[in-house]
Amino acid sequence: MEDEFIGRCGITDRCLERIDSIVFVEFPEVNMEVRMGERVAFVESYSAFFDMVSPVSGRITEINTFLEHNPTIINRDPYGEGWIYKIDIKEPNEISELMTSDEYNDYSDGGGDI
Repeated sequence: MEDEFIGRCGITDRCLERIDSIVFVEFPEVNMEVRMGERVAFVESYSAFFDMVSPVSGRITEINTFLEHNPTIINRDPYGEGWIYKIDIKEPNEISELMTSDEYNDYSDGGGDI
């Protein structure tokens, strides 16, 4: 979270461990309204490709244009400069439905989707 309502979304380091290096990102459109669980972006690595879904409902406010020409930033700094998009959260109560980092690590260690 950047503040009370704006969140940064991207890929976790756990995900990167499983899929290899990111080589391409298809971004959502700025001002696009999305619902929790809806497809918002597409990411490709050397070994896989997948849709990214929105963790919460809201409006896309910004995309990380630095990734357009250098998506490999995600591979070295997924939680810093490697964010993919920002979202203005419209349903703050959805945040409480998200996994904590410990829950996510246990889930992914058990073979759950990344």
